[in-house]
Amino acid sequence: MTQVLTGDEAADNFCEDCGYEPELKRTLNGFQVFAISFASLSVAVGIFATYDDVLRDSGPVGIWLFPIVAIGQILVALVYAQFAARIPLSGSSYAWASRLASPKLGWAFGWLAVLSAVAGPVTIDNALASQCLMPLFGMEPSETTARVMTVALLIIQFVLAVAATRIVGWVNSLSVGVELGILLVIGVALTIAIIVSGNAAPANLFSRGITEADPNFWVIGGGLMAASIMGLSTLVGFETASNMAEEAKNPTRTVPRAIIGSVVAASVLGMVFVIILTVSITDMAKVSNTESPVAEIMNQRFGPGFERPLLAAIALAFFGAALVSMVSGARYIYAMSRDGRFPAHKVMGRVDPRTRTPIPATFLVLGVGVILMAVMPGDALLQLIMAGAIVTILPYLFTIILYLATRHKLDRKPGGFDLGRWEWPVAIGALVWVIISLFVVITTSPGWAPIVLAFGVSAAGGLYFLYMWKFNRSVLEEEPGDPNMFAEVE
Repeated sequence: MTQVLTGDEAADNFCEDCGYEPELKRTLNGFQVFAISFASLSVAVGIFATYDDVLRDSGPVGIWLFPIVAIGQILVALVYAQFAARIPLSGSSYAWASRLASPKLGWAFGWLAVLSAVAGPVTIDNALASQCLMPLFGMEPSETTARVMTVALLIIQFVLAVAATRIVGWVNSLSVGVELGILLVIGVALTIAIIVSGNAAPANLFSRGITEADPNFWVIGGGLMAASIMGLSTLVGFETASNMAEEAKNPTRTVPRAIIGSVVAASVLGMVFVIILTVSITDMAKVSNTESPVAEIMNQRFGPGFERPLLAAIALAFFGAALVSMVSGARYIYAMSRDGRFPAHKVMGRVDPRTRTPIPATFLVLGVGVILMAVMPGDALLQLIMAGAIVTILPYLFTIILYLATRHKLDRKPGGFDLGRWEWPVAIGALVWVIISLFVVITTSPGWAPIVLAFGVSAAGGLYFLYMWKFNRSVLEEEPGDPNMFAEVE
C-alpha cells in the first residue's frame, strides 16, 4: 500500500533530497505566511510614504499609474509562485538559480537578495522613528535622536526574530490586522464625510494639481513617470513568503497562495484607498506641499484629533514590515551559508537547537543596521534607500529570465500551484514589465549616486566570489543532495 505523505512531510522529504536536514521549525500556517508577505508589501506604509511624492511630481492624476504597476507586479508574483510551488527552500531565488542553472549563478542571485534584504530593516526603522514615533511623542525633529531610536528598534526586532518564528508570525498577523483596519477605518470615515458634507472633489482624480505648469511633466524621467514610485515601492517584497518556505506548513500550497493573494489584496486595497484620499482633498496646494498628506487630509476633514491614533497605527505597520525584512535577510544569509557560499559560513549557517532560528545570520542583519546608523550621513542614507529600489528590481528581472530558461526542469507537484498553459504568456509579460520598471527607476532617479551605489555594492561581492573561486572552488561547482533532482522533465 502506497503511503500518502502530508504537505509538511513531502516538503521535509524534498529538503532532505536537496541535502539539507530540516532544521528550521515549520510553524507558519497559511494566514501567517500571507501576513508575512503582506507585511513586506505593507500597502499602508508604502502609500503613506510616497503619496506626497506623487502629488508633488505629477499631481493627483499620477495615482492612475498604481493599477498599471499592480498588473505588472502580479505577473511577476505569478512567476515567483510557480517557482515556490516546485522548490520550497529557504533562499528562494538563490536556491532556484543554484539548482536549476549553476551554483555560480545562484551565488549572484543570493548576493543581490542579501544586499536588498539587509538594507531594508534600517531604512524602514529610520522612517518609523523620524516620521511616526517622534511626531507621535511630540519630539522635535533630530537626526541623532532618530538614529538612536532606529538602533533600539533594530534590537527589539532582533530579539523577536530569534526568539521563535511563531512569534514573528503572531506579530505580523497583528500588524497586518491593524494595517487593514487603518485602510478600512480611514476609507469608510472619509467616504461618510464626503457623503454627509457633499463636498467631494472627483475632478481631483484627473488633475495635475501643483504640477500644472511643469514643462517636464511628459518627458522621459519627468513628473508623470516619477509618480510610479508609489506602486514600485509599495508592491514589492512578496517574495519574502517564498524565502520562508522551510518554516511554512504545506508550503507548495500556502506559499504560492500567500504570494499571489498579498499582491492582489495590496493592489486592490491600495487603489481604492488612494482614490478615496484624492477625492477627499479640499485644499490641493496645502496637501501637496506637506510631508504627511494623509494626515493633512484627515485634519481638513475631521480636525487634528485623528493624527495621533493614525500615527500609532502606522507605526505598528512600519514595525511589522521591518521585522519581516530582518527575518528575510537572515534566511538568505543562512541559505547561502549552509552551502558554504557566504563569509564566515560555518557561523552564519548555524541554527539554534532551542529556538530553531538562525541567530548568527539575524545578528549580522542587526549589525549592518547599527553600523549604517553610526557611520552614514543623512544624504548617504537617502541614496541607499534609492539604490535599494534598483537592487530590488534586478533580482526580479534575473529570476524571470531564469524561469524562461529552465522551466522545462520544473516538475509539477500534486496539489501545488500551476499556471498551466498560461505560464508562457505570463512569464513573457512579467519580463517585459520588469525591464520597463528598471528603466523607470533609473531614468527617474534624481542623480547618478543611487545607480552607482547600487551597482557598486553589487560588484563588491565579486571580491568574495573570487576568493571562493581561488580557495574553495568546489562549493561553486556542486550542489548538495541528489544531483538528478532537476533533470529535464518530459
